Amino acid sequence: MDLTPARREIVTDRLLLQAGELQLSEALADFYQRNRSHFARWDPPTAESFYTASAQAERQRLGLKAFSEGTAFRYWLSPRDDPQRVIGSVHFSQIARGAFHSCVLGYALDQQCQGRGLMHEALSAAIEEMFAPLVNLHRIQAAYRPENLRSGAVLSRLGFRIEGLAKDYLFIDGAWRDHQLTALTNPCFTEPLDW
Repeated sequence: MDLTPARREIVTDRLLLQAGELQLSEALADFYQRNRSHFARWDPPTAESFYTASAQAERQRLGLKAFSEGTAFRYWLSPRDDPQRVIGSVHFSQIARGAFHSCVLGYALDQQCQGRGLMHEALSAAIEEMFAPLVNLHRIQAAYRPENLRSGAVLSRLGFRIEGLAKDYLFIDGAWRDHQLTALTNPCFTEPLDW
């Protein structure tokens, strides 16, 4: 049963954001293999099996289940004119309702696609969806390593404000790394009817 209030596809000027299909498994494996060394500096350690189509198929299956249940929303980014080629992802995880109505944002973009405003375009559309009345999140948190200037800049342009520095936040690239904690709140949040 599909309980999600989020759209499964969002179209922007240049991008298609899609919750995905199991048929994307090969494209996902290709995306991660292409960007393996690029992401290594910013991502937690990854098992060798992660880079296979079978691992991506299982990950996709779990992701689609979470999307349908409204517990996490991952969108795969593709060029509008090439929907079977994955060039990035936007992921809203750890969705909490109740007094929180919040989530954690993660994102990644193909190294060859950086510097063209694509992540800003994708995040603008995806955040609009998360803040829309049907999904109705109140707060989105994002963390980035202070030396990741591109990540900090895109969050700043979107209106995220720095809330503090988390020391030894995640184990990345061989060591525990500090992260800037940022957040964006929904100015149009609507109190649920059962409050």
